[in-house]
Amino acid sequence: MKRTVLLVLIILVFTSCGAKKRAAQKNKIDVTVDISTNETPVPTTEIIVPTYKTTEQYIAFFKSEAIHEMKLYGIPASITLAQGILESGSGKGRLAREANNHFGIKCHNWTGPRIYHDDDRKQECFRKYKDPNQSYRDHSLFLVDRKRYADLFKYKATNYKAWAKGLKKAGYATDPKYPQKLITLIERYKLYRYDIFGKTKRLKNKIPESIEISQTYTVQKGDTLYSISKQYNTTVARIKSLNNLDSNALSIGQTLILISN
Repeated sequence: MKRTVLLVLIILVFTSCGAKKRAAQKNKIDVTVDISTNETPVPTTEIIVPTYKTTEQYIAFFKSEAIHEMKLYGIPASITLAQGILESGSGKGRLAREANNHFGIKCHNWTGPRIYHDDDRKQECFRKYKDPNQSYRDHSLFLVDRKRYADLFKYKATNYKAWAKGLKKAGYATDPKYPQKLITLIERYKLYRYDIFGKTKRLKNKIPESIEISQTYTVQKGDTLYSISKQYNTTVARIKSLNNLDSNALSIGQTLILISN
């Protein structure tokens, strides 16, 4: 009798342990299923956004880039810096902070990343850049590649007042005080001192004698000015200027003058 009772107790103990183990395993499985249903965030590419506490710091950060752009395209460094300060709030504005757009350039025919921001109208489309220096280069190309700004390049790179007034006349900004605001910034921070580095004007209509032509290129079937500019690390505007081209049309066998990098 005692053996029977003992045997029954042993069976009950093992049955109870098995039930607890199965319950624990069930709970463990439930937790695993819940975790597996969580979606993994898709990694995103972060843009490079420098920090500028003061306008002086902003100028110190971008003055070399502005001078470089002046040497390439003939746009006064003082004008470029003043526009960057004014349009971006010295790098503190939303477009500068979230899109590296320092010149308020809207999308137009832009196919790259974009950001939407209230301006003249609500939620207008603006260009977005990974690096702030890309914004400075696009600013140069924006002025060079549009006919309405062509008259600006008749002025010397040291004539910042003419450039400031010319930008407003060409329609860069709707603010009637835009020229004076640029001039005030240039004179307050003595930005004109950076214009002395721009000894030459943008190449236009002829090849200056001081320029050394390092090579030429013969146009092949399927070539475009854009594809050639990318291949030789130059710009469409530069090729057109060197070769006195009025349009982007090319002919097979045509010889183009290129400049060494």
